[in-house]
Amino acid sequence: MPLPKRKKEKKKAPRWNERNFITEVLIPSFFVRKSGVQNRPIFPILQAGQIGITWIGHASFLIQTPEHNILIDPNWANWLIVIRRLKRAGLAIDDLPNIDLVLITHAHFDHLNRRTLAAVAASQPIVVPSGVANLVHDLGFEHVHEMNWWDEWTHRDLKITFTPAKHWGARVLHDRHRGYGGYCIEYQGRQIYHCGDSAYFSGFREIGRRLAPEIALLPIGAYEPPSGRDVHMGPEEAVNAFAELQSKTFVPMHFGTYRMSYEPMHEPAQRLMLAGSEAGVLQKIRFLVEGMPQVF
Repeated sequence: MPLPKRKKEKKKAPRWNERNFITEVLIPSFFVRKSGVQNRPIFPILQAGQIGITWIGHASFLIQTPEHNILIDPNWANWLIVIRRLKRAGLAIDDLPNIDLVLITHAHFDHLNRRTLAAVAASQPIVVPSGVANLVHDLGFEHVHEMNWWDEWTHRDLKITFTPAKHWGARVLHDRHRGYGGYCIEYQGRQIYHCGDSAYFSGFREIGRRLAPEIALLPIGAYEPPSGRDVHMGPEEAVNAFAELQSKTFVPMHFGTYRMSYEPMHEPAQRLMLAGSEAGVLQKIRFLVEGMPQVF
């Protein structure tokens, strides 16, 4: 009895629909005209109890009190190795006021930019996560203070608390010892929380229970990274985090400056407005324009 003929195996079709970050995002970004306007800011004269917040772009902020000028994750870089900046910083670095304190959330290139830090260093202190001090020691800061999660540090009537996050801190492949997190800044009963980079995680509930920060600066972009890792929040998750933090005002960040992920540049803000509306907190979300100081 003859053996049945074997069916020819069908060749798998090429997966032309696989996404390729280099061809879909990286190379096209080289040809995009940079957007945004660099403003000449007029910084407000703050009264007792007032806080000034200026979004510089991406995760960079200037926080002002009547006594302090604090920079968080300052970054004026036009390139992050091969990722191009697509929106200008909201103000020129030379237009900054005298900076009293710098806070760095982690060592990634979009948050710790050594050239920017060298430009703002003027013998003031800088705060970094544990394991990050050697990246900033030679830049001109008077004192480098390292912090672990839930450490507290007081400086000139400011109380700084370093908070947990769900992310990672390595600057290159072999330095996974570096810490990461966010900061809660407290001054005369006002609290501002800068999340740093984080995926959504149970730690937001604990931060809310311990600190309940009044103003939350939360990331909403880079939620479709080419690596597929769960390291950034999407807008809907950020709304959930905002609720768990028990905060009163939500200032979105980490979108619209560098295209580090597959989602379109405009999408995070649109999705945040929809998610905020559905959750009944749209009136608590305050979008800032880069380079324009706002008083809270």
